[in-house]
Amino acid sequence: SRPVLEEVFSEKIITEEEVKRAALHAVEQEGIVFIDEIDKICSRTEYRGSADASSEGVQRDLLPLIEGSTVTTKHGNINTDHILFVCSGAFHQCKPSDLLAELQGRLPIRVELKGLTEDDLYRILTEPATSLIRQQIALMATEAVTLTFGDDAMRKMANIAAQVNREVENIGARRLNTVIERVMENISFTACDRVGTAVHIDEAYVDSQVGEMVTKTDLSRFIL
Repeated sequence: SRPVLEEVFSEKIITEEEVKRAALHAVEQEGIVFIDEIDKICSRTEYRGSADASSEGVQRDLLPLIEGSTVTTKHGNINTDHILFVCSGAFHQCKPSDLLAELQGRLPIRVELKGLTEDDLYRILTEPATSLIRQQIALMATEAVTLTFGDDAMRKMANIAAQVNREVENIGARRLNTVIERVMENISFTACDRVGTAVHIDEAYVDSQVGEMVTKTDLSRFIL
């Protein structure tokens, strides 16, 4: 009964209006808005068409939000004057300077990130609580298959991902997905026949599944 009483008295002490006011204040003073792939609404100056006009319109719609304006929401009005806007993009087909001059002026700090290294990819495979390796282990556990990865195997996968990124196209950490899918392809399809068994993946197995394909750069464009 104590949790019920605590909930009842908490509702009396804190009203919904107070919660909304606190939330609105937190958003206005400490809010961060991340806009990814802003390069998709950016067009090269020498190529202007109907699609470019639409992209420019989206930029002009973003401009008042970033400059500072009042936005109406169902919880109340939010002033964006002090909200931090962070934009990112690959800018393969265009440059940040191709954005509207007004929009560039409202995004004064420009940082160029370096590509992920082999060590970075290895850390992505091993450190997150929901890493791709742990996902595969949990997935195989549903089929009563005990899956383990050797450190040498994870190093090899990171190495292959980094190599293909360098030689074919740099798509960052997403390359790990395609490498692991290729490594796990045979095991996944035969998991029902491996019930109650343990499967260990080492460097040799990774190399046998993916290594040969990586050496064929032209072919790897379509496989990875």
